Amino acid sequence: MKIVVILFLIVIFGSLASALVYLVRNNGKSEATVKALTYRVGLSVVLFVLLMTGYYFGIIPQNGM
Repeated sequence: MKIVVILFLIVIFGSLASALVYLVRNNGKSEATVKALTYRVGLSVVLFVLLMTGYYFGIIPQNGM
């Protein structure tokens, strides 16, 4: 479970970095920035739901990961 969370965080930060690159490169006039940030928000929600279901079903114990 730790590896999945770490991979999700790496992909989320990568999406945030790509949004920054699109923002700087195109002066914010491209839809690529919005798409990258939308992917980041979606991945963050999926990670949150994954963590909550893992906790609910006992995959993540109450005393921590």
